[in-house]
Amino acid sequence: MLAESAVKCVHSYPVCGYCRICFGYFGPEPAEINEGAENQLCPTGAIDRKLIEEPYYEYHIDEKLCNGCGKCVKGCNAFGNGSLHLQVRHDRCLNCNECSIAAACPSDAFRRVPADQPYLLKRADRR
Repeated sequence: MLAESAVKCVHSYPVCGYCRICFGYFGPEPAEINEGAENQLCPTGAIDRKLIEEPYYEYHIDEKLCNGCGKCVKGCNAFGNGSLHLQVRHDRCLNCNECSIAAACPSDAFRRVPADQPYLLKRADRR
């Protein structure tokens, strides 16, 4: 059994538009706009969608189900307002600097650093 990922999706409620069609929740071409598993982007069903009032919905992340894959974050950032983002939960972090998000990030937005130098300092000579 794999250990629970320290990387989790986090929802920034003040940024969210509470959209009827959330691109972090729905796949690129959902069959229908409803909560059916076949329409959801999240492979583990970690995002819960509840109607507030037409046309507004609220989205909650079940951290126990979230595996930190980032599919919802990618969809939200591509077509939404970026209210979904990934965050390392330090209470679960082993400080190994080898988490899958650090290893797989194509834009180096999340950097792996040596464990003996855990902070990257801002310097004028760095680009």
